[in-house]
Amino acid sequence: MVQAGQRQQLVKIYRDSRSSVLEESLRKLGVEKLSKEDVQKMQWEVLEAKIGNWIHYMRIAVKLLFAGERKVCDQLFDGFDSLSDQCFSEVTAGSVLMLLSFGEAIARSKRSPEKLFVLLDMYEIMRELHSEIETIFKGKACAEIRESATSLTKRLAQTAQETFGDFEEAVEKDATKTAVLDGTVHPLTSYVINYVKFLFDYQSTLKQLFQEFENGGEPGSQLASVTMQIMQALQTNLDGKSKQYKDPSLTHLFLMNNIHYMVRSVRRSEAKDLLGDDWVQRHRRIVQQHANQYKRICWGKILQCLTIQGLTSSGGSSVGGDGGNSSGVSRALVKDRFKIFNMQFEELHQKQSQWTVPDTELRESLRLAVAEVLLPAYRSFVKRFGPLVENGKNPQKYIRFSAEDLERMLGEFFEGKTLNEPKR
Repeated sequence: MVQAGQRQQLVKIYRDSRSSVLEESLRKLGVEKLSKEDVQKMQWEVLEAKIGNWIHYMRIAVKLLFAGERKVCDQLFDGFDSLSDQCFSEVTAGSVLMLLSFGEAIARSKRSPEKLFVLLDMYEIMRELHSEIETIFKGKACAEIRESATSLTKRLAQTAQETFGDFEEAVEKDATKTAVLDGTVHPLTSYVINYVKFLFDYQSTLKQLFQEFENGGEPGSQLASVTMQIMQALQTNLDGKSKQYKDPSLTHLFLMNNIHYMVRSVRRSEAKDLLGDDWVQRHRRIVQQHANQYKRICWGKILQCLTIQGLTSSGGSSVGGDGGNSSGVSRALVKDRFKIFNMQFEELHQKQSQWTVPDTELRESLRLAVAEVLLPAYRSFVKRFGPLVENGKNPQKYIRFSAEDLERMLGEFFEGKTLNEPKR
């Protein structure tokens, strides 16, 4: 027929018979033709499943269906390369369009953070199939199909990169009013850290993606830079959220918890290699600074009760005779000091046993840091001024706690207890 000049008739017969077979094969697989509007209406769980299926269909279509069809064409039109290319192009055009249009609909749909990973999955499969598409869809007649595949790959890369940027901005501007009353790790922190961890499963893909938009930097350093920007955006947001607390010591406890969670998560993941030891050490120092600020603000006032300053009085009852340690000290003022200490410590215990430090090691180190300044000061104060009270009426009214009692009660701090929960 070719030699008889019936080339176009042959192409039409071949196209009509084979294209419908190919499209039917895709339909049996489960391939659907969906528009951008169809995609927008779908619930995320449904769409995510369809994207997973699409990746599977793309692999089957290129490696089996289209590769098989190319083989048939080449055998049938052996010696007539341009005719083989034309027939193959016309037979596969509808099927390719059906597949690529779904990818385009996803790439052009409304961006959201959770879509980044499926966009990267789609980008990965298009990169994986690139050389096979170039080989199978060779020749001038298939140029448009090759260009469509390349265009989709670039569109997916662009949308993924824009989604990256959106995520950083969304983290910094997150205005959720989720109240973390006990100062524990905020849901935003765990969400962002988990998101960053997932990103590192796509390191090689992300580096390839950054190369699509070369701007002179190394892909690895670009990924590190983007990750640091996301972490900084999170810190900026947490700083804002911390200002919601009326108690400044809880502000520092909240920031200590959240930045510690960031540091611990980075140290246990591949992010450590990318962000580097300097980042880890710098943020560990920030955690320590917040712990120190908590201790200073929260315990500075109560420690003032355990100093000699302000205990001397020109009048009132005073007692000497214990080696001069309490000479000239007012018994009434000492009683007041014990009463104030008892009241303040009980308030702190009631309030801060409801606060939370979720990391066991951090919780114990913070308790120890408080105990190291509080218990020696209390023991010294009781030893020096206790006799003034013990020799009077109802000494237990004033010296209500032993140092061991305080130590036991400190062990109940930061447990996140509810008010009605029994003490240990």
